[in-house]
Amino acid sequence: MAEFIFEGKKVYYETYGEGKPLLLLNGIMMSCASWKEFIEPLSAQNMLILVDMLDQGKSEKMTESYDHAIQIRLVDALLNELQLESCVIAGISYGSEVGLEYAILHPDRVERLLLFNATAATGPWLDDIGKAWNLASANPESYYYTSIPVIYSPRFYTQNNDWMERRRKILYPVFSNEGFINAMIRLTNSSSNYDVRDRLDKIMCPTLIVSCQQDYLTPVDEQKYLADHIADSHYLIIQNSGHASMYEQPMLFASLILGFANASKAKYNIT
Repeated sequence: MAEFIFEGKKVYYETYGEGKPLLLLNGIMMSCASWKEFIEPLSAQNMLILVDMLDQGKSEKMTESYDHAIQIRLVDALLNELQLESCVIAGISYGSEVGLEYAILHPDRVERLLLFNATAATGPWLDDIGKAWNLASANPESYYYTSIPVIYSPRFYTQNNDWMERRRKILYPVFSNEGFINAMIRLTNSSSNYDVRDRLDKIMCPTLIVSCQQDYLTPVDEQKYLADHIADSHYLIIQNSGHASMYEQPMLFASLILGFANASKAKYNIT
């Protein structure tokens, strides 16, 4: 657990274990604390790096609007802080977008890239969902029911309804916090102009792209587009999962990261 100063702001991060550096980038509502269950498996053979981007978790809050560019600079500053020439980057949702843009701008610093529930651009569907979240933000209950159920598959939501009820009781006070809500509005708006469709040919590293069968925020077609336009891409679909793949399929999620990040061979001459 440590902090460093980035462009005048305190950034919180955590590191665990030793080995090949593996940086996890949070989804939009997540923080370092969200990865608690994954720290042990993902640090067993890797230097695991967690970070709260600006407006997330324990990192400093912004006051002005911004876009992904500042989070990309933050990732670069973090690698410099840790004196790392390169790393494996795994991101989910918002974090996958930041990771994707970072790999485009800094191809020499990304050894492998893992994109869970990613998209190449914020299209009308996702943009309107973000607007709905922002409009509901004045009321904690409205914000919860607008933003949370759609993250999960109907099957998981139904089978784990007791867990969802506990989550609701935890999240109501969080969504009542004006500072958190204002940060969420800024984070949501920071993706409004996101579009890397014309730069996907800049990705140089092996890239794993993961869809979820019942993802209603970033549907399967979004990841298929990435797979079709990134040269060295590997693509799969997780069945029976919604957007929150790390919670719905945690063992598979961790296994995919470990396998792809640490596979000793990336090129195979199969004849």
